[in-house]
Amino acid sequence: MAFESLTEKLQNVFKGLRSKGMLTEDDVKASMKEVKMALLEADVNFKVVKSFVKSTEEKAVGEEVLKGLNPGQTVIKIVNEEMVSLLGEAEELKFAPGQGITVILLCGLNGAGKTTTAAKLALRLKKKGKKSLLAALDVYRPAAAKQLEINAEKVESGFFMEEECKDPVKIANDALEYAKKHGYDVVILDTAGRLEVDRELMDELKRIKDNVEITDTVLVVDAGTGQAAVDVARGFNETVGLDGIILSKLDGDARGGAVLSIRSTVGTPVYYVGVSEKPEGLEEFYPDRMASRILGMGDVLSLIEKAADTVDRESAEKMRESVKKGKFDFDDYLSAMAQMNKMGGLSSILGMLPGLTGGRDISGMVDESRLKRNEAIIHSMTKEERANPKLLNPQRKHRIARGAGVDIMHVNRLVKEFSEMQKMMKRMPGMMKGKRGFGGFGGMGNLASMMKGFR
Repeated sequence: MAFESLTEKLQNVFKGLRSKGMLTEDDVKASMKEVKMALLEADVNFKVVKSFVKSTEEKAVGEEVLKGLNPGQTVIKIVNEEMVSLLGEAEELKFAPGQGITVILLCGLNGAGKTTTAAKLALRLKKKGKKSLLAALDVYRPAAAKQLEINAEKVESGFFMEEECKDPVKIANDALEYAKKHGYDVVILDTAGRLEVDRELMDELKRIKDNVEITDTVLVVDAGTGQAAVDVARGFNETVGLDGIILSKLDGDARGGAVLSIRSTVGTPVYYVGVSEKPEGLEEFYPDRMASRILGMGDVLSLIEKAADTVDRESAEKMRESVKKGKFDFDDYLSAMAQMNKMGGLSSILGMLPGLTGGRDISGMVDESRLKRNEAIIHSMTKEERANPKLLNPQRKHRIARGAGVDIMHVNRLVKEFSEMQKMMKRMPGMMKGKRGFGGFGGMGNLASMMKGFR
């Protein structure tokens, strides 16, 4: 999971600050030295780290802070504010004025996840009422256009390609004409990539920009490559000119250095971050929320928004009623897991809950493979058994184990843990009463917290 290593180290620093009733200037400097090492180990640019630590330390050693009622907490607040400042202001894609068609030039190196991101972006814009057309401009890799077409179908977006044409400029202009005739609001141009930033790639991108009316030039860069991601972004920005950046594969980067370095070193805003491989796995970039996640303070606002976007209201309401009546059964469990998977999985939800992880590696808290095994076991039950777990005698359990392809011990453990979970839910009749029903933080968040032990 993203930032787990950095978050854990920063949480340890904060723990030391909170444990002291009074702070001296030396205490602050020692803590900032630890913060500096944590950031460098997370592959944050050295100059960025130096500037960040210097600015934070200057504000934290003031007499007003050190002699305050809660100096440790105040220093943590200053760290948070400086990190938000480092990440820059939230900025959004520009859209063509009036009835004009927005044209997004999506560029990046091979392997950055550009084609997948194109579809994710189309789905994200669809939720804003935009109808997108994905155009295949990679004329070198035959599989590239097919991959884009498959992804377009997944998100129910339009797709455009010209098999015989080898001129990306012509394809782009033809796609724009097609979009005008068929009522599309946005055209996303998925361009060719290279293994590295070279003249041939840049010349092609510049030729497209010179001959097509581009609204946004957006770079997709792999966050997992750390400092290399910053170097790639700088190269594209200096040669082609960028309006924004999408950091893909953030979920696979345990360090997170690219996120903290890219705005201050490249000067280009981050529009979105990729948080999972699923079509819904693209989130708008909010500096304050990102800082909160990095510092281990959770991100409740994003959790609520994600729930509002993905949770099936009818299923959620039905589950809420089951819990209120103390009748939560295995079918309800399957429904809950389906809803959580839409939101990125249980690990993703837990990572947004403040204070729950304490900076620890969430992957150690949640065994996703065991959750999948539990689902297989439940699917091997009959409808009556899922509705009434009390029917599960030894004979039935052996049949279920054979059907799921697991050992009987796994079935016994699941039944026992589920029984404990049912008892807990009966003691918490108000757990689903969030501001937005089951989909809100009060519902899905509390259920996720409880289910972390149900594995």
